[in-house]
Amino acid sequence: MILERLVVGPLEENTYIIADEASGQAIVVDPGDEPDRIIDIIKHKNLQVHSVICTHTHFDHVGAAGDIKKATGAKILIHKNDLQVYETAKDQAAFWGYDIDDIPGPDGFIDEGHVIEAGNLKFKVLHTPGHSPGGICLYGEGILMSGDTIFRGSVGRTDFPGGSMEELKKSFRRLLDLPQDTKIYSGHGPETTVGMEKKTNFFVNEFL
Repeated sequence: MILERLVVGPLEENTYIIADEASGQAIVVDPGDEPDRIIDIIKHKNLQVHSVICTHTHFDHVGAAGDIKKATGAKILIHKNDLQVYETAKDQAAFWGYDIDDIPGPDGFIDEGHVIEAGNLKFKVLHTPGHSPGGICLYGEGILMSGDTIFRGSVGRTDFPGGSMEELKKSFRRLLDLPQDTKIYSGHGPETTVGMEKKTNFFVNEFL
């Protein structure tokens, strides 16, 4: 498996390129900014990107989705409960003092239980609302792409429109029930593991 992490944009968001090394089939997770850097890696490694997966649709996670679609022909996939958030991404960015290009509408919706494949790699979609109503994680191949649901030592904010602390607590508990050695790759910050978060995450005592 090829797994490339790029820290992009003013909010230092993690964009991931995941590919099956044998076939070159790939997905891009949360292309938030700096599309040229993302596209350079895709071209350098000769990858065929078929899907852009958005763990949620806050502007710092989708800002470059249109550019990646244009460059690769990939489909943009989101959870339907985040459609309104997605459609206001440009306004979100402006509120924070940033400007992003117009983003094309999503090409399809993903939901709990769907399986995203890249060659021989398979990732199950987990619906994990809380940070946003349509937040999802991708779980498979020993890793969890957690978006902004859980970070090393922390969790996502719930004070944005559509956020819910009660939903986040449920999602947090669900993720910490995954195998302890599962590597977590989140939307911001360094990687961690389920076992490490169960021991050290600030919100364990409050949420579990």
